[in-house]
Amino acid sequence: MTTTPASGPAATGAAAPEAAAPASGPVATPGTASSAPAGPAAVVLAVIPARGGSKGVPAKNLAPVAGVPLVGRAVRACLGARSVTHVVVSTDDPAIAAAARAAGAEAVHRPAAIAGDTATSEAAVLHAMDAFEATHGRTADVVLLVQCTSPFLTSAEVAETADRILTGAADTAFTAAPSHGFLWRETERGAEGVNHDKAHRPRRQDREPEYLETGAVYAMAAPGFRTHRHRFFGRTALVATDPARVLEIDDPHDLARAKALAPLLDAPVTPGFADVDAVVLDFDGTQTDDRVHLDAEGREFVSAHRGDGLGIAALRRAGLPVLILSTEQNAVVAARARKLRIPVLHGIDRKDRALKEWCETEGIDPQRVLYAGNDVNDLPCFHLVGWPVAVSSAHDSVRAAARAVTATPGGAGAVREIAAWLLGPELDTPVRADAARTTPARTTTEP
Repeated sequence: MTTTPASGPAATGAAAPEAAAPASGPVATPGTASSAPAGPAAVVLAVIPARGGSKGVPAKNLAPVAGVPLVGRAVRACLGARSVTHVVVSTDDPAIAAAARAAGAEAVHRPAAIAGDTATSEAAVLHAMDAFEATHGRTADVVLLVQCTSPFLTSAEVAETADRILTGAADTAFTAAPSHGFLWRETERGAEGVNHDKAHRPRRQDREPEYLETGAVYAMAAPGFRTHRHRFFGRTALVATDPARVLEIDDPHDLARAKALAPLLDAPVTPGFADVDAVVLDFDGTQTDDRVHLDAEGREFVSAHRGDGLGIAALRRAGLPVLILSTEQNAVVAARARKLRIPVLHGIDRKDRALKEWCETEGIDPQRVLYAGNDVNDLPCFHLVGWPVAVSSAHDSVRAAARAVTATPGGAGAVREIAAWLLGPELDTPVRADAARTTPARTTTEP
């Protein structure tokens, strides 16, 4: 089997949750599996199974949360883990493979025989290990199974789980959330306590916590995993995680919850100058407060923020192409673009199609585009670009889909804030080396 190497640094990927296979062979006694070597020589391979077929949520592994596909979020968590040296996405889906590579992962094509509904994650990991060793000529010391359906997994959790094996503390490890809940089981005799005597109700502080397996990350000493072909063997350690961050996406309701929680749980992330090759701006509600003033003759007036104009001018000086993309065909939009000396496409029914065509004409990768918007007609563009940004006054569904959200409302300097993300608070980042490709004084498209 062949792998497609990533073009980025370390590789990573993401996976849909799959049923665990039963262990084949006897379970080792604690401490008997060979420990992985610690130190810089250790090869820590993160494998993320991500099948294309999903019954509960179609194309689940590509579903965006805070503007990033689930597979991309898992990639990001693994790339940020200090001990992970290589990350591979195992998939049967070309679109998932492309998303994995775009995020910095290697992609391993998973054969149909281990990609069906009854396929196990263990089978995918073993196949990925074989492909990795064939491609790199090295064997893994520690192998991780990472699920992309746990959207709030952190790099620290990935690293800590791997470290349990690297330090020799355990043969296998997994993430788990502490719980003090009273569990019950329905029986023919009525409800019965599972982890407690119903006649005895100790206080929370008097009870030792129990732990719920999150399904997000598993780490195994690679030689032992090859022997036992199961994620649990030998001495097992758990890595306690924050229960508030535990969510496994199995159905559309879970996905909706993840999108709603992302603004609360994700660490604030804003792009820098090196992350973006172009800035595309919606007009109404992004560069204005979304209100329209009319005179007695029906002429429209809107208010724009001078700070936004300053920010756009600074972006142009830095060599970043800037485009206004608006659904409305309006002389006001054209006049504002003309004053700012930037191009405008307006009167557009399919903003995503117009944006894609513009990127192709300009030779810009959409994944390197920052798009700022405020309402649902901007969502198709959000799904196209690498940096979807919502202004703080945006509709809730738009904020949930954004990768970053401004602190400033539309029309009150939100574009100036975005420019400061990219150029610094003084708007003084040096000009890009490829600034010559931008024509600052492009002719504005008139209505």
